Amino acid sequence: MEPLRGGSLELFLATRNEGKIREIGELLKECETSLTSLRDYPDAPKVVEDGQSYRDNALKKARFLAKWTGKLTLADDSGLEVDYLKGKPGVLSARYAGSGADDRGNNRKLLRELKGVPPEKRGAVFRCVMALVAPWGDVEVVEGECRGQIGLEEKGERGFGYDPLFVIPRFGKTVAELTPAAKNRLSHRGKALRKLKKVLKRYLGA
Repeated sequence: MEPLRGGSLELFLATRNEGKIREIGELLKECETSLTSLRDYPDAPKVVEDGQSYRDNALKKARFLAKWTGKLTLADDSGLEVDYLKGKPGVLSARYAGSGADDRGNNRKLLRELKGVPPEKRGAVFRCVMALVAPWGDVEVVEGECRGQIGLEEKGERGFGYDPLFVIPRFGKTVAELTPAAKNRLSHRGKALRKLKKVLKRYLGA
């Protein structure tokens, strides 16, 4: 890996999700990175996420878009795994309630499937896999997870996805009730990105 010197590192984020872009930007703000994303490329081809694992999907997106953009590319795939549901929704988390589902629809389906299940059986984990791929072939993969439980109702206005349902027991709050700084310390994406920072610093020659 050749370190880059004398300037910031241009990093392409393989997502259109505003929440993810905001969180990644906040967590990488000290790394001298210049970020662009799929929101800056409305004509970018869609990558079908048909892998059997988060790793498969993250690598597929990162490799394809690194080649398409010619830029160092970061892709992630993440999901919610509920113990009572034997790991579901898993890789289907973003489209749990159907291909056109939004966050509210996914959350409502999850609550229906857990109706009557007591708190002690509602354990769950948020899992994130991030793939960093360079157009010249370098590949790095990092992972992060956050354990909690699924609440009985949606609470909180912050965050996105399943955040309003995912309770951190030691705080007694959902992720959507936490401050952004607290979420970034605890979240699966935050943990993965802290590992990724070490890789980016190598590119920067730090």
